Amino acid sequence: MPKGKIHGPNIAKGEKAKDFKKAIQRLFSELNIFKTLITISFILAILGSILSIIAPNNLSKMTDEISNGLIINQKNIKKLSKISTQSLNEDTFKTLIPQILKPDINQNKVIQINTSNDISTEEKEKFNNLLNNSNEKEIIQSLRNLPDNILKILLPTSKYNNIEITSEDKIILLKSFDNNYKNISIPESIQNIIFKDEIIDNVKISAHDQYEFIKIFSKLNKNSKPEEIFKKIDKMPISVQKIIKPKMNIEKIKQIGLLLLIIYILSSLFTYIQSVIMATVSNKFANNLRQRISLKINKLPLKYFDKHKSGDILSRVTNDVDMIAQTMNQSLASLVSSITLFLGTTIMMFITNYIMALTAIISSLIGFIGMALILKNSQKYFSIRQKELGNLNGHIEEIYSGLNVVKAYNGNDDADKKFDKYNQRVCESNKKSQFISGLMQPIMMFIGNFGYVAVCIVGALLTMNDIITFGVIVAFITYVRLFTQPLTQIAQGLTSMQSAAAASERVFAFIDEKEMKDESNIKNILKNVKGEIEFNNVEFKYEGNDKPTIKNFTAKIMPGQKIAIVGPTGAGKTTIVNLLMKFYDISKGEIKIDGISTKNLKRENIHKLFTMVLQDTWLFDGTIKENIKFNNKNIKDEKIKEICKEVGLDHFIKTLPKGYDTLLKDNDSISAGQRQLITIARGMTENSPFLILDEATSNVDTRTEKIVQNAMDKLAKGKTSFIIAHRLSTIKNADLILVMNEGNIIEQGNHSELMKQNGFYSKLYNSQFEE
Repeated sequence: MPKGKIHGPNIAKGEKAKDFKKAIQRLFSELNIFKTLITISFILAILGSILSIIAPNNLSKMTDEISNGLIINQKNIKKLSKISTQSLNEDTFKTLIPQILKPDINQNKVIQINTSNDISTEEKEKFNNLLNNSNEKEIIQSLRNLPDNILKILLPTSKYNNIEITSEDKIILLKSFDNNYKNISIPESIQNIIFKDEIIDNVKISAHDQYEFIKIFSKLNKNSKPEEIFKKIDKMPISVQKIIKPKMNIEKIKQIGLLLLIIYILSSLFTYIQSVIMATVSNKFANNLRQRISLKINKLPLKYFDKHKSGDILSRVTNDVDMIAQTMNQSLASLVSSITLFLGTTIMMFITNYIMALTAIISSLIGFIGMALILKNSQKYFSIRQKELGNLNGHIEEIYSGLNVVKAYNGNDDADKKFDKYNQRVCESNKKSQFISGLMQPIMMFIGNFGYVAVCIVGALLTMNDIITFGVIVAFITYVRLFTQPLTQIAQGLTSMQSAAAASERVFAFIDEKEMKDESNIKNILKNVKGEIEFNNVEFKYEGNDKPTIKNFTAKIMPGQKIAIVGPTGAGKTTIVNLLMKFYDISKGEIKIDGISTKNLKRENIHKLFTMVLQDTWLFDGTIKENIKFNNKNIKDEKIKEICKEVGLDHFIKTLPKGYDTLLKDNDSISAGQRQLITIARGMTENSPFLILDEATSNVDTRTEKIVQNAMDKLAKGKTSFIIAHRLSTIKNADLILVMNEGNIIEQGNHSELMKQNGFYSKLYNSQFEE
């Protein structure tokens, strides 16, 4: 295929398939040979996503463990407070305290007090007034006002539940009473009656320690500063400190940390392996597609290439296959993992806390809805930009391709004004579209940050009400990221799948094209060919044409003859050659080579019988020697040099820096004549019985034409030659000239005979020399 720029449609990102469902079904059916690897990749992608979903919950646990190690154990404080306050309440004082004090106020005690010399008259009077003015319910409160020497008589040492309570302990308890039953001093003997030993977190909290906790803790309030609280805790009993002091469970933190490390390593490992697998599958699939396309090209009839531009075919081999491979590599597994991540994250959020889940989802969706609205309204600006850019490029291409004409007609000012107008339009549309495009990243950042803020606010409120822990907030901050990220990836993945579907439609449409007839049943092989060719009533019509291009074409060419085919454009000259080479199947009649119909010969066999030198010289990137020995690896270097001397190339090649090993590239300054001579030298390496020269000298000047003509004469020596030429001066020495017009041979003979006839050929020949 000739070198040059690739033209033809490319699959742009976002282009949709004609039938997306059918295209995807076909793509996956073609991927069936890789189903095991793809299944493994999908499983690994799902496992990686599941591990990513599990991680936040473990991170929440670790956060809670760390936070618990930095703050007072509120849970144990509440537990201990509840136990202590249940023991020490108003009912306890009303029922239990009187039983413990057991005031002994009988007649003997009254006489003892009133007759005692150790008690003053004033104190005796106070005691008697209390007895006269107090009822049974008020007696305990009234006793508080009596002096200790009287109370020792009224509150003697006694036992309660086998615990001895001294008179002094009773007086201390009684003196600490107030109307609100607060700030009561409870002696240790009585503490063992009011409080019971408790075990919290495997730590025994004695009755005394409970009393000390209540005594100290009751002095704190909501406005107490942290340092004040910690000072009070330091004064509490050791057993109480053990259960309420900040303490990190390092062992548990290590376990959770190790589990998180394993989760993250496995998740990364699964993601890496699935990426490697999908990269392998996509590259192998792309390689397989290219091989199939390559094989298909050789099996397609020439009529397909007549209908399709070479750039379109090359685009299917390169751009479309690359698009499919890229989508498979980057989007297919990513789509699976993103869907898993999205669904799994949603489920885990609701399992953890439905209020926080709704907060995260609603806050994220608000941002996405806003982004969707912006994208919907912004699409027109992108369309306008592409349209205006096309107008500008079209104007530039038009002006620069005809720059000489523009300058010659002083059209610079007008061209500049149009350029400025188009350029300004592009500038305006670019500003609008770029502004919209630039909003996407900030919006995505806003969605994430808005979600974080919403989660933190709602989480703080729930934490204050002891509904969740601080670790849950940390987990949900991660969940917000895991929730928003898959949505973007799913959108991108679906867009890529649309492009891949469109690309696959074009690739598989090419692969499914109708091939040339199968020739595996043809066994005839032509060898030792004499060189005779016969056309018998050949008729041919191009597909889509109403009229046949070749009609009742009959001619017989003898071995070694030089046959020239001439005629106006569209007469069917090249078509005859294409039919002869079996590039097209004839509609009627037959062509025979040495008496055997081409219908009974394989194309490969026919192609080996012909050497072709075309108007367009085809050279590939390689050395001169490699270009000459193309597809003829057995030819020796000496033979190549001998051929080059014959065609007059040897001197030119020796002037090159590396001679026959000089690399030929597009930018090499090799003339058209030299290129043509290289192609002729290539043809001379083939020892084929037939030669076709199709306008081989049309692109060279008159002087070079003579050199090329001499080379072609040497190439045609001993071969049956077919020469198609517009320059009739180059075929004057042909043995037979076939003059064609509208698909028929209207004249035939050698140059002299045809000139004498003074017919179509004579007029055609003379027209080339008219002044």
